Amino acid sequence: MSRVGKAPISLPAGVTIDIKGSTVKVKGPKGELTQEIHPDMSVKVEDATITVERPTEQKRHKAMHGLYRALINNMIIGVKDGYKKEMELVGVGYKADAKSNVLELSLGYSHSIFMAMPAEVSVTTDTQKGQNPKVIVEGIDKQLVGAIAAKIRSLRKVEPYKGKGIRFVGEKVRRKAGKTAAK
Repeated sequence: MSRVGKAPISLPAGVTIDIKGSTVKVKGPKGELTQEIHPDMSVKVEDATITVERPTEQKRHKAMHGLYRALINNMIIGVKDGYKKEMELVGVGYKADAKSNVLELSLGYSHSIFMAMPAEVSVTTDTQKGQNPKVIVEGIDKQLVGAIAAKIRSLRKVEPYKGKGIRFVGEKVRRKAGKTAAK
């Protein structure tokens, strides 16, 4: 089993944590997040460190121990620094435009795709001459930012022959060789 749950979490300056029953609330400069934890798990705050403790050595308790420690750590990082995912649109004529809280994507289909974004997430686009258009998803909730980025990416997955599609910045795409010409 993982040793993630045993590691203490340090509480940075400007971030406060409030534990009431099985609800953990973290407040910081970027916002506020709440998380329900299993009643068996206990969260303790001493000075500027947070520890998650499990009641027994059962397999399910060990699994929840690491899970809730990671979730609380992600909440603290989110309210302090936030999370950001950058994607680029690779393909001729692919465009992205973000207005208010709606993302408009032109991905080579016969129609444009409009996606309404939740209020907790901000989406911006960056289009520079000579470079692929970029879509930047930012927010304080790691799960939500990742889910929205995955949903945007699923609209046009990267294909292995020409490399066209939506990919994360810095992602390596494994390319395949096409057909060889017959003699």
